[in-house]
Amino acid sequence: MQRFTQLFLNIDATTSTNEKVRSLQAYFEQADPADKVWALYLLLGKTRRRTVTSRVLRDVFLQISDIPEWLFKDCYAQVGDSAEVIALLLRDVDLPSPSSPPSSSSIPLHQWMEEVIPMYKAMETDAERRDLIVSWWATLDNTEVFVLNKILTGAFRVGASAKLVIKGLAAATGISEPVLTHRLMGEFTPTVEFYTSLTSEEATQNAPSQPYPFFLATSLDEAKFESEDFERWRAEWKWDGIRAQVIKRDDQVFVWSRGEDLVTAQFPEIEEMMATFPNGIVMDGEILCWQDGMPLSFNHLQKRLGRKKVSKKVMAESPVHFIAYDLLEYGGVDIREKNWGDRTQSLTTLLAVHTAPNLHQSIPFAFQSFAELAEQRENSRQQGAEGLVVKAIDSPYLVGRKRGYWWKYKVEPMSLDAVLIYAQAGSGKRANLFTDYTFALWQGETLVPFAKAYSGLDNAEIDALDKWIRRHTTERFGPVRSLEPIQVFEIGFEGIAESTRHKSGISVRFPRILRWRKDKPAAEADTLESARELLALSMNNR
Repeated sequence: MQRFTQLFLNIDATTSTNEKVRSLQAYFEQADPADKVWALYLLLGKTRRRTVTSRVLRDVFLQISDIPEWLFKDCYAQVGDSAEVIALLLRDVDLPSPSSPPSSSSIPLHQWMEEVIPMYKAMETDAERRDLIVSWWATLDNTEVFVLNKILTGAFRVGASAKLVIKGLAAATGISEPVLTHRLMGEFTPTVEFYTSLTSEEATQNAPSQPYPFFLATSLDEAKFESEDFERWRAEWKWDGIRAQVIKRDDQVFVWSRGEDLVTAQFPEIEEMMATFPNGIVMDGEILCWQDGMPLSFNHLQKRLGRKKVSKKVMAESPVHFIAYDLLEYGGVDIREKNWGDRTQSLTTLLAVHTAPNLHQSIPFAFQSFAELAEQRENSRQQGAEGLVVKAIDSPYLVGRKRGYWWKYKVEPMSLDAVLIYAQAGSGKRANLFTDYTFALWQGETLVPFAKAYSGLDNAEIDALDKWIRRHTTERFGPVRSLEPIQVFEIGFEGIAESTRHKSGISVRFPRILRWRKDKPAAEADTLESARELLALSMNNR
């Protein structure tokens, strides 16, 4: 635990990418393999297990300290993280010494993960569980307590992206970053055997379920792209669904989301669709709910997400469709190094033989000028799309975001001017600021909540609005403040749909603040009728 905590501190103490990578490299060069693989598991966010809730940790702390609950809450409001608040306040708490204190700091990370932490589930009473947690805290320093608390609550995060972690591992092992990225895709069991195969120079046999790292588009720079040779480029619709890879290997079908979640069970139609496909196929594409040749709103797709089993009713109401963008593996051969034009031709050949009513290939189209491309983008909503993806014909399928090959060219967001009516403090570093906002539209003389937004303001605006909120609070409902309906903001969003869950009867997708309309009085904000007009327009376009 000491070495892993020191790695956490080293990463947290610098903003230098190179320093973070050097710290990671040193750890992966020096640590025991059993600790290395658990460190990878934690650093890459593979674990979502929550052994203890934050509330339980807080209650345990309050039971063993003289600090009143109100003071703990005030401290939390400043820090924004229960795990960190406890670690900081424990400095001034005399913890009972265990009768035979183990040297917890010296217990290696893998032993904590495999033996020590699982002891919590074996405890039979709340008192036993409390005493176990306190015994851990008593033999760790404050930073180690913080790291342990974050692991216990399933909320461990570190200031290094997966890309940096893999870069540090590559520097330590000599295995290239693309190879490591691929080998780490999907689920893995944190064992020494896995780590050995991961860092082996020899080619390893991948599990049948293993996806490839996704290649992502970068926002298009209009000024630079206007000077491109347009013969080299093709465009296709950018759909608002779930980016996914569909895999057929060893007579098994696997569906992976871009977030590395295995979602096969949520889309049984896709699994059935792939039954006639040969083995050794990996397609990259988009999962949408689809009806009458057009996509349904994302709300339909949300009805499937997170379910272990999808009912026949949901399948009927939200029929799923797969639009294939790319072919990454053909006949069991990785073809990502081939150019995009050749890969899509192979995809066309494949889908000419293996067809399904809920499957079609995305058809790229050529354009002769930037003006023609921009005109096509304006037709996106009529297609039920959110813009275009522009791809170089000669592009290989790379890893992550690589500029110069694939560009996303999204339509401008829909927007409405809305009144700020509620605010709540944020979390983390913004726990002492009001940064979570609820906005409303007029319905007659009543303001009806229609969206929440958390982003779009700069630091100066956040500070100014926070001061205003504190002076213009009319009521308090727990952490939520009701505000004088004065401030107007332009709220942008990618899509709008009907919703029975919201009082307004509508829901918007990806709402964010576009600007603070200090020039506009609240009485001139938009109405719910305006929102319904946008909804009707959106439905007519489809």
